Amino acid sequence: MTAIETRLIERLKQLPPSRVAEVVDFVEFLAAREERAAAAIRLGSAFAKLDALGLPPLSEEEIEAEVQADRQARDQGA
Repeated sequence: MTAIETRLIERLKQLPPSRVAEVVDFVEFLAAREERAAAAIRLGSAFAKLDALGLPPLSEEEIEAEVQADRQARDQGA
């Protein structure tokens, strides 16, 4: 265990349960924020790869056709 982990555990032991719950909530918030940041980086990378393909954008009609085809496939699979 690192010095910071030991220090945090010792400080947590001194807190009342309601404050420990707040610490847990905050740590979970920080972890979720890190996950969102990582997801944003992956999404940006995916967009860059799509842009590099140089394909023309889909029209509204093409998008609607894709949505309808997916819905029909899901309905048939259910």
